[in-house]
Amino acid sequence: MKKKMVYFDYAATTPLDPRVFAAMKPHFAEGFGNPANLYGLGRDARYAIADATKKIEAALGCRASEFVFTGSATESDNIALQGIARANKDAGDTIIVSNVEHKGILAVTQALAKEGFTIVELPVGTDGLVRPEDLERVLNERIVLVSITSADSETGSLQPIAELGAVIKAFRDAHQRSTPYFHTDASQAALYQDLQVDSLGVDLMTLSAHKLHGPKGVGGLYVRRGVKIVPIIFGGGQQGRLRSGTENVPGIVGFGEAMAIAQAERERESARIAKLRDKLEQGIFARIPKVVLNGHPTRRLPNFLNVSILDIEGEAMLLYLDESGILVNTGSACNSESLEPSYVLMALGRPYEFIHGSIRFTLGKGTTEADIDYVLRELPGIVKILRRVSPLELSMDHNAVTAQPKAFIGGQTPHFLRKKK
Repeated sequence: MKKKMVYFDYAATTPLDPRVFAAMKPHFAEGFGNPANLYGLGRDARYAIADATKKIEAALGCRASEFVFTGSATESDNIALQGIARANKDAGDTIIVSNVEHKGILAVTQALAKEGFTIVELPVGTDGLVRPEDLERVLNERIVLVSITSADSETGSLQPIAELGAVIKAFRDAHQRSTPYFHTDASQAALYQDLQVDSLGVDLMTLSAHKLHGPKGVGGLYVRRGVKIVPIIFGGGQQGRLRSGTENVPGIVGFGEAMAIAQAERERESARIAKLRDKLEQGIFARIPKVVLNGHPTRRLPNFLNVSILDIEGEAMLLYLDESGILVNTGSACNSESLEPSYVLMALGRPYEFIHGSIRFTLGKGTTEADIDYVLRELPGIVKILRRVSPLELSMDHNAVTAQPKAFIGGQTPHFLRKKK
């Protein structure tokens, strides 16, 4: 008999919407033309890309020439950060990011630091948010780029992007400069948030199709007209020479269709999912003692719930839930191969012991009330089992937590906290 599966990891990836797949199908076989070719088959492919681009334009409020399709959000982030940094060396050598950026951003800044760029990491508060006044305090004429992710991929906390954009614009106007430019990775937020680039005040925006019930392997980057940027991939000069390579026509078509569906259903789905998320949150806090919410309590995506359940270890809880067919995550999907404590939760001031009991539920289009009820039936029993064998006895006051759990006495690290080899 097939095991019941309840999916609560929509932040990691989303299932392909059947309507998106239907739009893509013709371009895998009969509509296989190269959009660079002038004959009919190539023109058809080019028209398909143009149609998909119009759907992106509508969502972002941008021009077709201001959007390039890439292979992923990671590639888009690389183009944005590397392309801006190298193109504007004459204007400055400093890039500002937050200390809770996705590794797709932080890995790029680490590489740019080796090229001689100065990286400034703005700290967030215990709610996970960057304060506009903190950004205003550090802005100077050496800064060429500010990059702040719209929604954190572990807690769902929503950064004040429009307010940060206003701070940057005021600085540029006061100093009569075109820099610093403002980039945001909106991949996680795109299903539920307004993406109009002018109202947000951003110059560059990263998106990803597979976070929108679109296909994997296709992302995009908005680049405002007039922004000084250079490519990191060279070749045939497609897409305004910013991203060479034959376009992924089925993927682009799927991206456009997924974006159009997301925009049409955004308000209705946001309200439905927020109601389910709140029921899950309230149910967990009512049924399980010693639970701490991670991230901002209200300023977060409607589908995110990240909690620390004290006195147990998150990976053990994940595996028990998996046995019950409940699929969750203990943090960002890109960190799932590591037992190192989440740098995002550490930035929020969470103790090491709290972090190892963290678990992230992210809801989505397929989530039902029956799914919530199932989790609330299964999770309390799993927590009881794990607490019964746990060596930990933590205080809810994280300031009172000792530096190491009891199991470290005698120098022996408990097996569930040992780093994988």
